[in-house]
Amino acid sequence: MGLSNASGDLSTEVEVDAFRCLFPLRFYEKHLLESIRPDARPLGRARETTIALGAVASANGSALAKIGSTTMLAAIKMEVMTPSLETPDEGCIAIDFHMPPICSPIVRPGRPAEAAPVVAKQLSDTILSSGMINLKELSLVSGKAAWMAYLDIYCLDADGALFDTALLSAVAAFSHLEIPVVSLNDDGKIVLSEEQGLSDREPVNKEKRKINLSSIPFSLTCVLHKNYILADPTAEEESIMDTIVTVVLDSSSQLVSLHKPGGTVLAYTSAIQDCIALTRQRVKELQKILEEAISGMEVD
Repeated sequence: MGLSNASGDLSTEVEVDAFRCLFPLRFYEKHLLESIRPDARPLGRARETTIALGAVASANGSALAKIGSTTMLAAIKMEVMTPSLETPDEGCIAIDFHMPPICSPIVRPGRPAEAAPVVAKQLSDTILSSGMINLKELSLVSGKAAWMAYLDIYCLDADGALFDTALLSAVAAFSHLEIPVVSLNDDGKIVLSEEQGLSDREPVNKEKRKINLSSIPFSLTCVLHKNYILADPTAEEESIMDTIVTVVLDSSSQLVSLHKPGGTVLAYTSAIQDCIALTRQRVKELQKILEEAISGMEVD
């Protein structure tokens, strides 16, 4: 009798998997009628989220962020540069987003992922327009030396909500960032003290320091399908329901940006308002997770 039940359960499971593969939209719509998703999440709930600071020892700031299975590694390397004539009192931030073939079966070796430049542009626009970092803080000597912050984000697992996870890893990496000590070398140039062996020279900046962050941006991506809104979609959900809305709010719940790259569902005012309301709740969750990660780092 036990064997018969086991065979029946296995047969049912195979049938469900086959139905999901053959008719993915109908499979999801059956769940949506019950206001639940195949992974047992309510429609408005994001996946489990974690942040680990200091993931890359050789970087000046780094973080590993995970939302569900989606995993991003962010690392910041600081270098001294000559500021431009237009902004002599400001440093710069250069952002690059990488999607190696290991992150997803749809990314092929030797071919750049289509999503990579889109996410990189979104990240750059969001971080610079939010005012999270005052670029004047990156100045060393007006018109002569300033910091260039190279932020590289590597997607290790792409299972939906790429921008949300990438932005979270970037914010966490900047929270972990320490500005290195620099000194004047024999040629009168400002260089990193540790790299040039100038620890005995009078430093230009006295000690390593954290950078002040304000108006920190957080985001939530939602997919729209008929009258349903699904927060924090998986890659499967994004591929089946093609209307995506990404809302970015800062830590004061002020709107930074709203991104809707096409899609078949019209984003009515009520739907946008619902997405913003879900994002406000998500911002509180992400702020708490980030604060706990920073507190844990300080204790260590």
